[in-house]
Amino acid sequence: MKHLSTLCRTFWERGRADDCPIYDMHGHMGPHTGIYMPYSTASRMVDRMERANVKLLAFSHHTALYNPEIGNAQSIEAARAYPEALKAYCVINPNYPELAEKELAAYEDCNDAYIGLKFHPSGHSAPLSGPGYAEALRFADRNGLPVLSHTWGGDSHCGEEEVRKIAGKYPGAKLIMGHSLHGAWEAAASIAREFPNAYLELCAVTDERAGILEQFVSEAGSEKILYGTDFPWFNHHYYIGAVLAADITDDDRRNIFYRNAKRLMED
Repeated sequence: MKHLSTLCRTFWERGRADDCPIYDMHGHMGPHTGIYMPYSTASRMVDRMERANVKLLAFSHHTALYNPEIGNAQSIEAARAYPEALKAYCVINPNYPELAEKELAAYEDCNDAYIGLKFHPSGHSAPLSGPGYAEALRFADRNGLPVLSHTWGGDSHCGEEEVRKIAGKYPGAKLIMGHSLHGAWEAAASIAREFPNAYLELCAVTDERAGILEQFVSEAGSEKILYGTDFPWFNHHYYIGAVLAADITDDDRRNIFYRNAKRLMED
């Protein structure tokens, strides 16, 4: 960071900026095998969010990644308990098409809790452009929904080639590239620049601390970047600090922290 901007100074001195809320577009909830997560329940997550001035967390329950029928119900319950702070992604498992069809059919009745759809192609061993996700993508395309998909550079299930295939085919779906095709930074920026419906997401990106965020702002524009953390896996304060420390403008930071997410949800 070449100079201490007005926004950065406010954060450093007060720990937050009241006129710059944080919208986290990539979170989870609930316990996970093999790791201790002390802040994984809805109430404790909301408490930690308040400390970091995170006004909204868009999340999927860990259980939903393995059993959507049970996990999506838990997500809905949490989002309805904290309607101002939590919005849920409806997880789609492409390996169980009948269950996926059932979840999509119930989506409209859960509009108060849901914000969009969540895919994890590598976890489900199914290509993003394959038949398992096709109906869900058509559903998102028709309804203009955000779709947060795990993406990773070079991955045969959700790498740059797979993302390109669906970005142009389903222009109505707002495609959020979870982890921004980690490692394939140029390809990620190129896709976000080329396709109006494709967005970069910062979870695991700022871990690099090697100018990647600056590259994204330069090559794709800060209007195409969403703040995300994988919370409760990672800490909000670290990611906030990484955005503040990047060599970008306060206008860019505000786009990343809240403007883009609000626009995505309102469009």
